[in-house]
Formats: sequence, structure tokens, C-alpha cells
Amino acid sequence: MSEVPTYEQQPTLTELETSLVEKGTHQGRPYVVLADTVFYPEGGGQPSDRGRLNGIEVIDVQKVDGRIYHFLETPVASGPIILELDWQRRFDHMQQHTAQHLLTAVAEDHFGWQTTAFHLGAHVSDIELNVKSLGKPELSLLEATVAVEVRAARRVSAHRVSLDDYEQMEVRSRGLPTGHSGDVRLIEIEDIDLNTCGGTHCVSTAEIEAIALLGTESVRGGTRVFYVAGERLRSRVGVEVSRTARLRSLLGVSDDQLVDAVEGRLDQLKDNARLIRGMEEELANFIARQLTVEPETVSVRHFVGRGLPFLQRLGRETVTLDPSRVVLLTSDDFGEGFFLLSAGEEADINVSEVGPRIAAVLKGKGGGSGRVFQGRATQLSKSDEALALIR
Repeated sequence: MSEVPTYEQQPTLTELETSLVEKGTHQGRPYVVLADTVFYPEGGGQPSDRGRLNGIEVIDVQKVDGRIYHFLETPVASGPIILELDWQRRFDHMQQHTAQHLLTAVAEDHFGWQTTAFHLGAHVSDIELNVKSLGKPELSLLEATVAVEVRAARRVSAHRVSLDDYEQMEVRSRGLPTGHSGDVRLIEIEDIDLNTCGGTHCVSTAEIEAIALLGTESVRGGTRVFYVAGERLRSRVGVEVSRTARLRSLLGVSDDQLVDAVEGRLDQLKDNARLIRGMEEELANFIARQLTVEPETVSVRHFVGRGLPFLQRLGRETVTLDPSRVVLLTSDDFGEGFFLLSAGEEADINVSEVGPRIAAVLKGKGGGSGRVFQGRATQLSKSDEALALIR
């Protein structure tokens, strides 16, 4: 491969004709090494590019032992190579990565917060700052200060310097890789930042379009700041606008009333849940009293739309009222089956021995202790066979 690959020299080039240097299989995946490439290999917090090689999907690009491996969906035949870059993915990475450089520079120069890590995610990216916490006022001020530099349309450029020159320069860097030799690649944002980096970037801060800081979380004594930039931000705004419109339609209120309306619905749901619990308790008590007057000491009931908590409540109430009684309760709650075997203190049954056998008959699994065995089941129709085991 050429000393400086095309993706570095011309980051906006989307097609390239090159030649095959090597092909083979690495860790079970077909790969090729090329004389030159427009595909950026994963590194420095930036994911690898995607695209097509002679019409074959490039599924990953990695540096392996100093060479760039293009991993392919299927092997490629020998001959000339034509590369087609997924430009949408590349430009997205350029926007997010340039945004990171700008955030890093502004955070340190204006506020004294140094960047300790960077991650470019599929949907949201983040930088880690060496500040214990950031409140909403600080976050808003950082976002506003960065926005000024985006609007300034500052030139972003890349160039290489010798290692000796690099060591004499004031460069914002967390250090070169161990054993680095040769030239050092620098990314410069005009009058703001000079940083070591091998990634792809916009040619101006204006190409970032805009940066939104989404929130923070504490990490390793510092603060992780989540952000989106450019097309990601516009796409996110579109999704949020659509979601808000749906909520307005469902709740029948204006935007500024949405939160209050949702809180009101949640309070109503909590009240309804308390009402349902009270009614289920009354229902369980009523059914338990019916069961205790049955002449046979083994009672069986099946319910529809009741969960395991209801069966537990009914079983507990029944054997409390009649300690000599055994109850086998089953329920089909929206397609999910439950069973419960409960026996009073005076009932002549070994629950720990019979319970697993009932679970097997009902094609289910369960567990228990003492006088109760319960679980899930898939063959509730076989409750007659389970009853025979109890008797």
C-alpha cells in the first residue's frame, strides 16, 4: 500500500481503482490487502468504513500487523479492484469526529476540562472529561460556546510532521502509540486546536452543522458527555417531532401540557392498580370461603386472565380458613400458564414430593418450600391427571 493511503489524502473521494496485493482468510473471514484504499480502518475511536469492492460488501476494515485488511462478505477473484465507499456513513463519521475535536478544544481552553477518552457510537457519541460532574447550566454553556465556533466556519486541515518537529510543537495529545516511528499526522482547527489523529474530518467546522449535548453520566471519577452532530442531530429532531405529534394526538393536549398529562395518566394508573388489588383481595376471599365449604378436601379451580400473585393470594387464604384443605389452582394469563399447589397444616400430603410430579404432568417447571409449590405450565388441560396425583 502507498505510504499515505487515499482515504487520508482525499477523504471526500468515494471511488478508487486499485490493485490486489494479497487475499486470504483471517479468523474465518475472507480478506484482501490492496495497493491503496479509500476505506478507513477502525482506530482512534472511529469505526471503520463500509462499501463495496468489485460489487462485494466490505463488512469490516482493520489494521492487522501494520496492514489494512478489508474483510469481505464473500471472497473476491483476482484482477483489478474497484472500490465504492459508503459516503453517508463516512460523512457521518467525519461530522461526529470533527465535533469531538471541537468539543475537546473548547472544553479545555474555555473551562479547563480535559478529554480523557472518546467513543464514536452508531447513534450517539461521547467524550469523557476530567471533571467530577456537570450540571445543566455548565452543559448548556459548553454547547453554546461550541456553537459559536461551528458558525465561525473555521478551516480544518490535516498535515504530517516529522517526529522531531512534533516534539517541539504544542500539540493537544494523549501521547503517541508505544513504539511509534516516522511522521506524525496532525489535525488542525484554525486558531483553536492542533491534535494528533489518524481519522477523517470535515474541511470546516461549518460542515458539522450543529452539535447537541444530550446528557452526562459519571464514569471513573470523571464525566461522560453524550452528543450528536450534523445529520444525526437533524434526524433525531425529526424523530422527536414525530413522537411529540403522536403524543399530542393520543393525549389530546398541546406540547407544553404533555408532561402534566402523562403524569396525570400515571397517577390514574396507580389508582386503578390499587383498586384492582383491593378487588382481587375481595374476590380471593370470596372464592376461598366457597372452597372451604366443599365436601371434598381437595379443591381445583382454573382462572382466565389472572396472574400467579392472585393464585398465591387465593391459595394462602383458603388453607388459612381450612388447614385440612389442599388446593390446585391454575391460570391462563394472556397465553402464559401458571399453577399452584397449596396445602394446609393439617392436610395429609407431601407437597415437596407431589409438586414436581404435577409440574411434569402440566409440562411446566416450578419450585417451592414448605406447603406450597408453584410455577409455569404449558399443558393446563391435563389438570385432571394432576388432580389424580393428589388424590
